[in-house]
Amino acid sequence: MNQANFNPNDIAVPNGSFFGFPYGVEEASIVFLPVPWDVTTSYGEGAANGPQAILDASVQLDFYDFDIPQAWQTRCGTIPINSDIQEQNYAMRAIAKGIIEYLATGGNVDDEAIAPQLATVNRASWVLNQWVYTQGRELLDRGKLVGLVGGDHSVPLGLMQALAERHEDYGILQIDAHADLREAYEGFTYSHASIMYNAMKILQISRLVQVGIRDVCEAEMAMVRGDRRIVMFDDWQLKANAYEGITWAAQCQEIISNLPDKVYISFDIDGLNPSYCPYTGTPVPGGLEFNEAIYLLRSLVQSGKKIIGFDLCEVAPGGDEWDGNIGARVLYKLACYMGWK
Repeated sequence: MNQANFNPNDIAVPNGSFFGFPYGVEEASIVFLPVPWDVTTSYGEGAANGPQAILDASVQLDFYDFDIPQAWQTRCGTIPINSDIQEQNYAMRAIAKGIIEYLATGGNVDDEAIAPQLATVNRASWVLNQWVYTQGRELLDRGKLVGLVGGDHSVPLGLMQALAERHEDYGILQIDAHADLREAYEGFTYSHASIMYNAMKILQISRLVQVGIRDVCEAEMAMVRGDRRIVMFDDWQLKANAYEGITWAAQCQEIISNLPDKVYISFDIDGLNPSYCPYTGTPVPGGLEFNEAIYLLRSLVQSGKKIIGFDLCEVAPGGDEWDGNIGARVLYKLACYMGWK
């Protein structure tokens, strides 16, 4: 299907691009970069299959957007899912699972028995990050906006690094059940539980605003208290505020007021109530309702902040298409808002 024949009111035809959109990377203004990687997943696996699940579900959406009626005209292109990365993921995941099982039986991350395997996984994860960085940098050099589709939450680090070369100052809005501030969790330097710990090493990131956090360890809370760049809106306080009569609109304004003008959105699907993502790797009771998350994103754009990039991670398909369906709808809204002029 070519651009001239694309009808947003008609059935979308699967063509290897998210939403069945007819735009190639060259003519696209927004490019989706899928990263099928979940090597360091510490509980339920399957996020490596998230990009394909979202891709499959995306063609059944309707494209009228109540905020941006002509949103479908935003030119969104797709980098094909990389089969080599998928194969490497399966090989490294098998090694990582052996390490996790060893630790679960009382082993220590410093034990020589797992040192070679741990080095292998960490090296592979570093290579993956470099690939994401290179892909992101090349797309940014071509004037594209980039939306990364994971994969577990370890994968967007390279994109964050590439953006740091183009923006002297930007903030991260993180929607998540977890703080992801653990240092080298389970020995994995680039663990999905360490993405924000690693991100905070990027000097150009001036603020990390975390929303929906409800599963956190003491060391992470110590880091939050010790780093003025980090502002946490934990799920418990958000809910308590609502119960005490503070509107979600008012809470969103407070969240947004802590962000600089340029914002990168890191959306872990488990930031939502797990009824929307039952097969995600580490589901936690509570969380944002779908429309609460969308309202927050809408309020961010209406405030005049500029979205410079985003990732959507931890979508894992299960026994039906529900997780992929939700992931596709979040992805579409992220793209709509990033492309909103």
